[in-house]
Amino acid sequence: MNKTDEFYEALGRFSQGTSTDAYKIMGSHKETRDGQEGFAFRVWAPHARSVRVAGSFNGWATDGPAMENIGSGVWEGFVPGLRDFDDYKYYIERPDGSFVFRGDPYACHWATRPGNSSKVFDLQGFPWTDGAYMKARAKKKLLNSPVNIYEMHLGSWRVHDDGNPYNYTDLAQQVAQYVTEMGYTHVELLPVSEYPYDPSWGYQVTGYYAPTSRYGTPKDFMKFVDILHNAGVGVIIDWVPAHFPRDEQGLFEYDGDCCYEPADPVMRDHPDWGTRVFDYSRYEVRSFLMSNAMYWVREYHIDGIRVDAVASMLYLDYGRRDREWHPNKDGGNINLDAVQFLRDTNAAVLSYDPNVLMVAEESTAFPMVTKPGYDGGLGFNFKWNMGWMHDMVDYMSTDPLFRKGRHNNITFSLTYAFSENFILPLSHDEVVHGKCSLINKMPGEYDDKFQNLRTFYGYMMTHPGKKLLFMGGEFGQFIEWDEKRPLDWFLLDYDKHRQLKEYVRDLNRFYLDHPALWANDTDWQGFQWIACDDADQSVISFRRIDPKGKEVIVVCNFCPVERAGYVIGAPKAGTYVPVLSSDDEKYGGRGTPLSPVTAKKTPQHGLPYSIELTLPAMSAVFYERKVLRREKADSGEEAPKAEPARRGRKPKAEAAPAEEPKPAARRGRKPKAEAAPAGEKPAKAKKAPSKAKKAEAPKAEAVKAEKKPSARKTTAKTRTARPKATKK
Repeated sequence: MNKTDEFYEALGRFSQGTSTDAYKIMGSHKETRDGQEGFAFRVWAPHARSVRVAGSFNGWATDGPAMENIGSGVWEGFVPGLRDFDDYKYYIERPDGSFVFRGDPYACHWATRPGNSSKVFDLQGFPWTDGAYMKARAKKKLLNSPVNIYEMHLGSWRVHDDGNPYNYTDLAQQVAQYVTEMGYTHVELLPVSEYPYDPSWGYQVTGYYAPTSRYGTPKDFMKFVDILHNAGVGVIIDWVPAHFPRDEQGLFEYDGDCCYEPADPVMRDHPDWGTRVFDYSRYEVRSFLMSNAMYWVREYHIDGIRVDAVASMLYLDYGRRDREWHPNKDGGNINLDAVQFLRDTNAAVLSYDPNVLMVAEESTAFPMVTKPGYDGGLGFNFKWNMGWMHDMVDYMSTDPLFRKGRHNNITFSLTYAFSENFILPLSHDEVVHGKCSLINKMPGEYDDKFQNLRTFYGYMMTHPGKKLLFMGGEFGQFIEWDEKRPLDWFLLDYDKHRQLKEYVRDLNRFYLDHPALWANDTDWQGFQWIACDDADQSVISFRRIDPKGKEVIVVCNFCPVERAGYVIGAPKAGTYVPVLSSDDEKYGGRGTPLSPVTAKKTPQHGLPYSIELTLPAMSAVFYERKVLRREKADSGEEAPKAEPARRGRKPKAEAAPAEEPKPAARRGRKPKAEAAPAGEKPAKAKKAPSKAKKAEAPKAEAVKAEKKPSARKTTAKTRTARPKATKK
């Protein structure tokens, strides 16, 4: 097959809705014609009367040579002498005879806002050095591997002293060092595709094929991925195939009529976000989107794609409430074209590389999201567990005095935990629009908030499912996330915030080092309740078990009362040793003494043995079983031989944040109290209880004003939520 035949075969696949590499023929491409070097341009504009290329190279003249309609609504032209970074747009004559400038839907580079032109850029020739990482990735079994994701927004993680953002390369060096030190396996980036409006956070895309130029060029973003891969860190991107904005340079009524959106005026608008939805029944739109997903995986070595707002794609009546909507051919509310599009996209990506994460942000109970398309599923391999997140945030936000009435919130998720392959998300969506930061959601005074959050994280990291935490949650960012300013890294000057960060680091490392917490997240073989019905004392206990039978026993006490002599069942004889406690003094806890306990041959909770524990107030404690030689006769079990020391990763001294001096530890120092509302006195810090009073149940108290650094006077509760149109 010659090049001409290959081209028209590719054009045919584009027109039939089966293309996964449409970007190779559409957009701008470096070519030589008749001995002249330049760029060929192709754009799909089926309703246009004429199309021309105009740009900085010709002074934006609109009377240049017209492009040729080569069939299937595709226009082609060639401009000699162009160089990388030249600006251009298509000058389109609409059906009514009027003209409009449009950006290139397939452009791989765009001008930095407020500029909105596409840019010529040759994507070929980047010197990848991540071969070893990619080979190792190909051998992994995702479902049986640890996945611990650090979600971040590139523009507000850290910035220069003058407020300007870091570029992709500088960010990569800092991010790689930070996330490896903290024990994360992946970073997930809020959308990196080009977008014009900062407060949309990237969820209103105009340039689907271009990494945003806010932080550099397309090859700079390739370097970002390459650096993280060489550090052993995977990169996941948020992807928005659900809707697009009305900006003139984008996809909105591209050639003067509906191209990427449905022609039906009832169904083409997204009522909540003021955007347009994609027409998944149109073949050229399907090729555009499927090729885009493959583009990031193939050309940028991306490790995962989290698909945003899947529920809005699946339901024809999503967000319409009392508005009019049209049912499908069967009379139902499911968008059958969207279902088929998702199946085809997931099949294409996972056929290319089954170790790519295809993650659905799907907020309903739509069935079989992570089952293969050929079995009637949507074909994703992971789904965000939004139900778990909502239940747990609600539970942890409740005053401990009343948690026994919501005990179902912490146990209900196990009734469906293995119906899908889940990721447990504590994402950016939970710390914006007046919802408060995670630490600020916790009840009680300053110290109580940290105690609650440590317990929450302990339960999250041992609950079945992969993990995700949004940036700032690891050290207790007090204010809501704001894309206009960086995280409050100065909080690490304060003991509680620094200790929380150290706890999250050690918790993450414990997770990575214990296959019981990740090797079997998909069925009951990896999880067993010990006791889940102690609502009165707000205590749960369970086992996490790896395929070799090694296990971690987890006991969570969600009440600020120490429980002495608390008995739970144990599966085998032996000594059960506490290996990590959220109450440890080094993490800011009370340091309740915990000792190894020997199992008694007394059945409890359906298990043949039992152990008697001390449960620190408001804590998550992990135990591992050891068999000592003196216990061999009692158990009938052969004690294991001493194992040689494993060559493992030695814990490194924690590095100070880049470009920031390492603060000296300030024992016992807390951030100053935030200004109290008018007429209300600021709460005083409680003194640590004496040993004699530690076991006493605290009296119910109203939540008092939290203490916060004086450098931040605006609380999440007093900040105004943005309009819904800027959310996505």
